[in-house]
Amino acid sequence: MRATEIAEPGRPPRVADREPPLPGQGEVLVEVHAAPLTPLDLLCASGTSYFGRPRTPYVPGVQGVGLYQGRTVWFPTAAGMAPGDGSMAQLVAVPEEALVELPPGADPVAVAALGLSAVAAHMALTWRGELVAGEQVVVLGAGGTVGQAAVQLARVAGARRVVAAARSEAARRRAHAAGADAVVPLDTDDVGELAARIAAAADGPVDLVIDPLYGPPAAAAARTLRTGGRLVNLGSSAAETCPLDSGTLRSRSLRVLGYTNNELSPARRAASLAEIARRSAEGGLSVAHERVPLDALPDAWRRQAAGTANGRVVLLPQEPAPAGT
Repeated sequence: MRATEIAEPGRPPRVADREPPLPGQGEVLVEVHAAPLTPLDLLCASGTSYFGRPRTPYVPGVQGVGLYQGRTVWFPTAAGMAPGDGSMAQLVAVPEEALVELPPGADPVAVAALGLSAVAAHMALTWRGELVAGEQVVVLGAGGTVGQAAVQLARVAGARRVVAAARSEAARRRAHAAGADAVVPLDTDDVGELAARIAAAADGPVDLVIDPLYGPPAAAAARTLRTGGRLVNLGSSAAETCPLDSGTLRSRSLRVLGYTNNELSPARRAASLAEIARRSAEGGLSVAHERVPLDALPDAWRRQAAGTANGRVVLLPQEPAPAGT
């Protein structure tokens, strides 16, 4: 079979011919139709993640969508986090119990682009953030995959107003396309200025902030929350620390909550994925993404790492590269 392969941590992958995997105890062979390139893939392949230096060569890809016994399924892998291969190949061996069957009509590429990022947005809003219909939501980093999904899913959950915030012009366009009522630029680290911008775009005090950034944007958004408001942090793309002042936190009795997909039970994760796939199939949920054939992945990997890809890169292992490439 053909596959993407990390030969040396810190370097882009190469395309290689490999023997098909042999399923172990409890594993099944899945024909991969779509494999997203996620931040976790980039981190693991760098060799600098908290999981340690991966054993090479290995096939990256921590999640994917494929075909098993005529059914379209989503699946996770531990590629880069533990010995073994991932989804960026024509075939992958995964535990059968980890498969999540997708509803009829679900597009494998669209669901792969959403994947666990959309699960994080969904659960941060509805489970951890306890969003109630009629509340006002601020989504930071709204041009990213998590942010785009959060804007749309907040609407689905009945938010009366969704204010998005994003750094680049391209990211702000994606946030607007996702359906935000207002989009605020994050082009400064001045907490007071950012807070004023968010407050001006909001319709009164904010109930819930979804924060994949942390740092100054989170501190600014916290200043716009009502008494008893909630901020759910699910990432640190802007900074590992946050200048959230004690006065803001205490004077409004704010709730600052952490979220990780690792906390989800398999059943809760599967239910969220099924909901996301259903809404995707109905045309109500999508994120910007690039469809990339296997031979074009090394270049797309570089662009995703540099932040210049047009949304999330999704590898299509079964699709041949265009003629002349």
